[in-house]
Amino acid sequence: MLHSSSIQKQRRTLRGMIHVQGLSKTYETPAGAFPALRNVDLEIAPGEFVAIVGKSGSGKSTLLNMVGGIDRPSSGSLRVGGRSIQGLTHSELASWRGRTVGFVFQFFQLLPTLTVAENVMLPMDFCGTRPGSQRRRHALTLLDRVGVADQADKLPSALSGGQQQRVAIARALANDPPVILADEPTGNLDSETSIAIFQLFGELSGEGKTLLVVTHDREAAASVSRTVTIVDGCVA
Repeated sequence: MLHSSSIQKQRRTLRGMIHVQGLSKTYETPAGAFPALRNVDLEIAPGEFVAIVGKSGSGKSTLLNMVGGIDRPSSGSLRVGGRSIQGLTHSELASWRGRTVGFVFQFFQLLPTLTVAENVMLPMDFCGTRPGSQRRRHALTLLDRVGVADQADKLPSALSGGQQQRVAIARALANDPPVILADEPTGNLDSETSIAIFQLFGELSGEGKTLLVVTHDREAAASVSRTVTIVDGCVA
């Protein structure tokens, strides 16, 4: 039987896969201090599919980078998957990030000299999450999941933009992370492909992944479970 303290801990974890409280980020610029985020509070439950929207420069990508451990906040608290991350060392953060968060970017960021399958295998190589003999098989399974298994042995330059983004999603799933973060993932894609990518994100949410997506594409984002608007570094 679980003790009450253990039950409460589990409930806290279930209630907030991503928990942000009083989060602020200020950058020093030649013109002076620039507050990119101001006292942001946000809680995202496991399996939620949340879109972050707002004007350019409002702080959307900064928030995403904070949640993904790419950048550190100036103040406030940040917990992802029940773990506080702002106090982790660089090596601890890299290890945590490789297993907890999958990233999808606007410009795909596939390595041009590696094949599609090798790009998907790369996170497994870095984190050692699977034996070497199993990595290609797992990569092919993920590529089939996103509909581009037939492109596995091609270089990224041979693929269309939509195909490259599907490869990037497969790479983000390589270590089976509970959280997927996407920054303008459809910014360079046509409307039909954009809708298909968001439908795929919706399927991942239905399977229990937590998705936080920065987007300007309101039509494609119609399938999200919640929209968070950022205005001048604050949640509106």
